[in-house]
Amino acid sequence: MDIRVLKYFQSVYENRSVSAAARACFISQPSISSAIRQLESELSVVLFIRHPKGVNPTEEADRLYPLSKKLTGDAQAIVGLFQTERPAVAVRLGLKRSLGAGRMGLLLKDMVNGDEPIELTLVSPEEPCDARIVASTDVSPDESFIPIWTDTYQLALPLGHPLRLNDCIALQDFQSLPFVHRHPCELVSQLESTLIAHQIRWTVRAKIRTIEYGLALVRAGVGAALVPDWDEITRLTDIVMRPIEGRTLSQTVGLAYQKGVDEFPLMQQVMNAVALHTTAHRV
Repeated sequence: MDIRVLKYFQSVYENRSVSAAARACFISQPSISSAIRQLESELSVVLFIRHPKGVNPTEEADRLYPLSKKLTGDAQAIVGLFQTERPAVAVRLGLKRSLGAGRMGLLLKDMVNGDEPIELTLVSPEEPCDARIVASTDVSPDESFIPIWTDTYQLALPLGHPLRLNDCIALQDFQSLPFVHRHPCELVSQLESTLIAHQIRWTVRAKIRTIEYGLALVRAGVGAALVPDWDEITRLTDIVMRPIEGRTLSQTVGLAYQKGVDEFPLMQQVMNAVALHTTAHRV
């Protein structure tokens, strides 16, 4: 069995998208598709069901994935036995709250798995650090900025909420709407200011700091929340997402670093990992 094909399978499984897997593996989308067909033929199974937003793994894929990870991990370990280990370089990376655990995990993996060994320490973006992953609005004048993701925010509603029947949410629909308020969040603050200007007020049922807790409260039926269109959120089946009529609420997240340091090899490795994941959450 081809180890390379197994790695392509793992990438599709982890990204839930053939196109995203192709970007992650630095090969063309047809090559990824061909490798998956080859593996399905070899095993006489169907591994993925395709849909407009990407792919869903079958039960056979769920069974294969841990076995595949062990096999490719063992192969990598064998190679490592015969390589001279180099000391890792310490890198401090500042992270903005609520960036999406799934996509950040893949990005950080590619940062540390580059040519140069890195010992990565994750800190608050306000602490001293070598680079930061923050919103474009948080970038200081002495920093360069590379966009990675642009997230569009929509209203997440409990599955049984009557507003789920609407194609979009009008401003007047927010009047007395039970709402899970997240702070700090610039987009929530923008929306709240707009509503106040129209003399509309929602009913705050909970105040939280992270998107993950906000989603948990929406799923529990506490209220609605403003959340980004991350793949791991749009795939949830126990909430509904609706855009806000006449409003585009979006935020660009990217890599901010001190101007003039991009010529150093280590920063280039970090930048290469970022370039690999730019818009990779899209199908």
